[in-house]
Amino acid sequence: MNLATRTARPLDHLVLPVADLARARRRLTDLGFTVAEDARHPFGTENACVFFSDDSYLEPLAVASREECEAAALDGNVFVARDQAFRFRQGPEGLSAVALGTPDAAEDHIRFRAHGISGGDMLEFSRPMRMADGREGLGSFRLAFAADLRAPDFFLFCCQRLRALPVDSAALHHHENGVLGIAEVVLSEPNPTDFQYLLQEAVAEREVAAHSFGMDIQAGSAKLSVLNPAGMEAFFGRTVSATERGLRGRVVVFRVANIEATRALFAQNDIEFAEMCGRLVVPEVPGQGVIFAFGE
Repeated sequence: MNLATRTARPLDHLVLPVADLARARRRLTDLGFTVAEDARHPFGTENACVFFSDDSYLEPLAVASREECEAAALDGNVFVARDQAFRFRQGPEGLSAVALGTPDAAEDHIRFRAHGISGGDMLEFSRPMRMADGREGLGSFRLAFAADLRAPDFFLFCCQRLRALPVDSAALHHHENGVLGIAEVVLSEPNPTDFQYLLQEAVAEREVAAHSFGMDIQAGSAKLSVLNPAGMEAFFGRTVSATERGLRGRVVVFRVANIEATRALFAQNDIEFAEMCGRLVVPEVPGQGVIFAFGE
């Protein structure tokens, strides 16, 4: 794909490893999210997704069958192998991957290989989705992986929705906290521009905004940011290591309709938060493995 003719890949979803899906569901519900029914992958993992009206979603991911996951990883399933590696190194909760939407994952796979950032073989699979009214549909996907050996705890993949999940938008897109979609995904790294090439190629976007706290790259309506330790402290009040290298998923920033209504809900549900830079910043707790921030 020529740089001049590239179409930037928009954010599709985020992979959020969790230790226990039921606990994650309780936490997300307390935060005011509407959570879809549990669903099982054919390779041993399970999820309970949160869908947004901007066509992005969160994928809290748990291990349903360790034996099936181990077999899939041994068979070359990059998605499962990466999930296992993340849990081994960082524990069972966090933000391990950013998925980007694509009309052609096979094209992306070829591009990733040509530019030396392929994370491994493509993956194609289907999974069922059960609706609240008992109906069930099937979603099918093809994934192309991008990764950097210097960042073992984070990867990206382009996700082609061969058959879209049958999301009931009237029910699943409505969230009591007023969230409309994902505004920003924040990663950390002491020297953010060391990973500029990986993000440019994964998103298929050459334009990068560099600043004293790191760099930003646009992925559709969402922004991918990589902040240095000073940036993490300034924007989110979080101290991170200045010597531990590699990209780490740190924060999901949500766009809300009315921040006052979100604040009132958090007070009602006894949700701990701080206010920084015009956002409500909720620290990670079990079931929510990274910082969540909410702003208009």
